[in-house]
Amino acid sequence: MKKRVLFLINPVSGIGRQKTIEKLIEKQIDHENLEVEIAYTKYRGHARELSAEAAGRFDIVVAVGGDGTVNEVGSALINSSTALAIVPTGSGNGLARYLEIPLKINWAVQMINMMCLKKIDTLSVNEHISLNVAGIGFDAFISHRFANKKQRGPLAYMKLISKEFANYKSSNYRIAIDGEPHDLSAFLISFANSSQWGNNIHIAPGAKIDDGLINVCVIREFPNYSAPALLISLLDQSLDQSRYDVIRKARRISIESEDELMGHADGEPIVLGTKAEIKINPLSLKVVVPPADFRRNMLLEPLKDIKDMLPPMPQFPPFPKGFLGNE
Repeated sequence: MKKRVLFLINPVSGIGRQKTIEKLIEKQIDHENLEVEIAYTKYRGHARELSAEAAGRFDIVVAVGGDGTVNEVGSALINSSTALAIVPTGSGNGLARYLEIPLKINWAVQMINMMCLKKIDTLSVNEHISLNVAGIGFDAFISHRFANKKQRGPLAYMKLISKEFANYKSSNYRIAIDGEPHDLSAFLISFANSSQWGNNIHIAPGAKIDDGLINVCVIREFPNYSAPALLISLLDQSLDQSRYDVIRKARRISIESEDELMGHADGEPIVLGTKAEIKINPLSLKVVVPPADFRRNMLLEPLKDIKDMLPPMPQFPPFPKGFLGNE
C-alpha cells in the first residue's frame, strides 16, 4: 500500500526556489511507493491549518519553505502518527541544518523516498510551539522588526542587526530554572531544542534534540568591544566560555518581567505577556531524516561537482619514436 505524502509549499518564503519544486517532485519522488498531493499556502498560519487537517490522514507532511513554514507544519503534527519532512528553501533553515537535511532541493526530495523516521522533542512557550529555538531579548526584538520588512534574506537580516545592535538595552528578568530562582539582566535568553538558530550560527553547541532537556542560554549585558568575540563564539561553537554567557539544561523554565515579554518561536515573532512558561515535550514529533549512507553520499557529492567543473585534461601527441631511449 502506498504511503500518502502531502507537500505544503510556501510560495513567498526564503529565496524563491519554490518555483521549480513541482517539477522536482515529479522527477525525484518514488511514485511506485508514495502517493503525492501538493498544496500552496496562501497566508500566515495556513500551513498550520492544512497540517492539522492532514494529521492522521497522511503519513508525511512536507514543509517546503523556511523556518516559519517548518514551525507551522510541525506544530500541527505533534503527538500524531504523521511525520514532518522538510525541503528547506528559507534563508536560515535552522532545524534542517541541525538534522543534516540537504539544502539542495532534489536531494531533500530524494531523502523522503527512504522514509527514515526519528522522534524529536518540541518546546511549549506558553501556548506557542517551538521545534528548534525560541527566545526573548535581542533576537526576539529583531524577529519582530524583521517581520515587517519587505526585503527578506540573510543580508537584510544582518543589516537590521547591525542597525539595531548599538541601541538595544538589556532587560531585567526573574527566571526560574527547574524551580531555582534568579534575578538577572540579560541581552537575550534562548531556549534551545537544537544547537543553532540557522546559517550555522550556534546558540547552544551541546544541545540534543531528543534528550528531553532544554538548553537555556543566557547572554548578559556585555561591553561593545567584546561583540566580535561573541560573534566568533557563535560561529565556532565556543559559546559558554565567556563570563558574559552561560548555558544550563532544564525541563521547565518560567520568566517574569515588569514589561511585556517580546519573544520568538523558531524566528517567528510572538507576544508572551509579562510571564512565560517554557517546557519540554519529549519525543513528541516524528521527522524524516537522512539515513547514514545518504549523508555519506552528500559529503562526497560536492567533490564530484568540483571534478565536473574542471576543464578536460589536454591530450598531448605521443613522443617521437626513440625519444625515450628504449626503442
